[in-house]
Amino acid sequence: MYANVRDELRKTLDEIQEAGLFKPERVISTPQSASVTVPSGDVLNFCANNYLGLADHPEVVAAAKDALDRWGYGMASVRFICGTQDVHKELEGRLSAFLGQEDTILYSSCFDANGGVFETLLDAEDAVISDALNHASIIDGIRLSKAARFRYANRDMADLEAKLKEASGARRRLIVTDGVFSMDGYIAPLKEICDLADRYDAMVMVDDSHAVGFTGPGGAGTPALHGVSDRVDIITGTLGKALGGASGGYVAARAEIVALLRQRSRPYLFSNSLAPVIAAASLKVLDLLESAGDLRQKLAANTRLFRTRMTEEGFEILPGEHPIAPVMIGDAAEAARLAELLLERGVYVIGFSYPVVPMGAARIRVQLSAAHSTEDIEKTVAAFVDARASMKG
Repeated sequence: MYANVRDELRKTLDEIQEAGLFKPERVISTPQSASVTVPSGDVLNFCANNYLGLADHPEVVAAAKDALDRWGYGMASVRFICGTQDVHKELEGRLSAFLGQEDTILYSSCFDANGGVFETLLDAEDAVISDALNHASIIDGIRLSKAARFRYANRDMADLEAKLKEASGARRRLIVTDGVFSMDGYIAPLKEICDLADRYDAMVMVDDSHAVGFTGPGGAGTPALHGVSDRVDIITGTLGKALGGASGGYVAARAEIVALLRQRSRPYLFSNSLAPVIAAASLKVLDLLESAGDLRQKLAANTRLFRTRMTEEGFEILPGEHPIAPVMIGDAAEAARLAELLLERGVYVIGFSYPVVPMGAARIRVQLSAAHSTEDIEKTVAAFVDARASMKG
């Protein structure tokens, strides 16, 4: 049987390769940082979500080492059996206070967090209204639910209102959006979303994975940025980006929502607890965030510099102020080729193409970090200019 399946799979893989959509995985042999070592040598790293440069911060690493001695390597169990330690409860409490929510529940990833919310809270009597560019984890999570599904155009409040009217007969209505859309760097208009939610009696859920740690007052994310933390009912996020860069996710929400998730959320009930070393290191990250104003300022300055210099050199970058800076290419094969040429010039970036982004909207998604120097950014801009000339020549 598998012989036939193998031939079909090989054909599909060949088609992906020929279309320029194949996604190779580059291996690095050093810690995640502003520069890393790959088989071809040392390169500047402009593709990680290491926004504040904390992935290899010495205090975070030290906290992780200490945690191994104090709490061990792993829990070997799920939370409700024998997989909850005091460090897990402490982290949940700290995240709740940091995000301005009543309670928090930890997951092994934000993908799991988003996968565990909709099925638990919504059934066939309910409706979920989702932004068209929401993360794949939200899309998959919604598919697990029996709720009616509505999709509104990205950040289009008129379309959102129309969908809310369509869903008026539902028992519960949940609007869900990314706080920052990871492929474009656009920020959701949360105040307007909350206003519509109030008008149409809907709840609001925000996946803030690409904002928490560096966006809004104290780095508390897009709800804090827009002054609506008390109006957002559910915040999901990750510990794997600005908050240390390891793994793990969470849902911070109203107390009753979190309580029900602990009882019925399948990714929580049937997955091992977050490793205690990650929980402890994340607590150290939250400590560091209290005095990380200089890192947030450096990240903002690096973002402005890169966006300005690339625009001056004639590259098309989607507008915005977020450290995700998409350099638009269009053709998938050209984006992949440009990424290869940049690697040859000492800059590690990735070309994004379908199905991660729409067909014909391929791009190099550059990710700025507070760990980058001005010299790093200027070298990267020069590499883009040289690589573009090479492709034309």
